[in-house]
Amino acid sequence: VRSEGPKLVPFFKATCVYFVLWLPTSSPSWFSALIKCLPIFCLWVFLLAHGINFLVSHRSASRILAGLIFSAVGDAFLIWQEQGYFIHGLLMFAITHILYSSAFGMKPLDLKAGLLMGLVSSSCYAFLYSYLSGPFTYLVAVYIALIGFMGWRAVAGMQLCNDLWTWTKLSACIGAMLFMVSDLTIALNKFCFPVPYSRFIIMATYYAAQMLIALSAVETRDEEDFRKRS
Repeated sequence: VRSEGPKLVPFFKATCVYFVLWLPTSSPSWFSALIKCLPIFCLWVFLLAHGINFLVSHRSASRILAGLIFSAVGDAFLIWQEQGYFIHGLLMFAITHILYSSAFGMKPLDLKAGLLMGLVSSSCYAFLYSYLSGPFTYLVAVYIALIGFMGWRAVAGMQLCNDLWTWTKLSACIGAMLFMVSDLTIALNKFCFPVPYSRFIIMATYYAAQMLIALSAVETRDEEDFRKRS
């Protein structure tokens, strides 16, 4: 907390600006896109503050940074989703989940966690299926599969049962779960029925998820610092 907390102050301030201004979604503009993306820009700065050499030498951190870049582009597209850019935003976040999954890695495999996430993802899609039509029938299926896979890799990396977890792996796990909650709320609100306070739920869980996933990128840095002190 002492080492990483101060670097996140701009993120918290930018998030407060978003919720205080609470710009209406009915009149999209480049200014509203900037305000929405500003917290994610601050997470770019958070990772860049650890040094370019750190990002270059640690692929997981650089992939999370790339995921944050695609997330910001996706956020911008979703500002104009009523003008036909929802699918564009969906594509950007699909790429984000692929990058995050790659950052979390495939070890340990943890097939039990994979089965659990598969069941959760399948249940969500089964519920949404009757509300979907046209290209969304398969686009949503692919997207749910990708975010479910990302959630599996985050949960598998935590290794809670083996007492091998660290606070950064826990951050990745919680972040992935919050991302799933945010996206599920979007899907329910868009395709099924109005969700009370949907925008607040979506954005609060989304910003928290991105912050926690960004925090997980400093895992290798912590290990290096510990070895140096030892």
